[in-house]
Amino acid sequence: MTSWAYLAGLLVSLAGLATLDWRYRVALFDQPRRTLVTVGLAVVALLIWDFIGVGLGIFFIGDTEYLSGITVAPEVPIEEIFFLILLTYQTLLLWRAFARRGENA
Repeated sequence: MTSWAYLAGLLVSLAGLATLDWRYRVALFDQPRRTLVTVGLAVVALLIWDFIGVGLGIFFIGDTEYLSGITVAPEVPIEEIFFLILLTYQTLLLWRAFARRGENA
């Protein structure tokens, strides 16, 4: 049996970050092209890291009931892509927010 709980949680979290970004115009809603390129490049770099880890036998899916069962590559669940988007988007939002705060100090 598959579950979509983890993917749903990731999507809810991404929606929350996007809502904060929309409200305060921090990244995507301030500079959309730059944000998409930054997040996209970071996700690609981290996926390459994942693929290397999978190839070396370091990373693997394991047994869990919270994954959808959909994989984008061997040992790489679709949830990994959304997790990496969440991770990089959150990091970018924090970096941009702290940079703004420093400018206004």
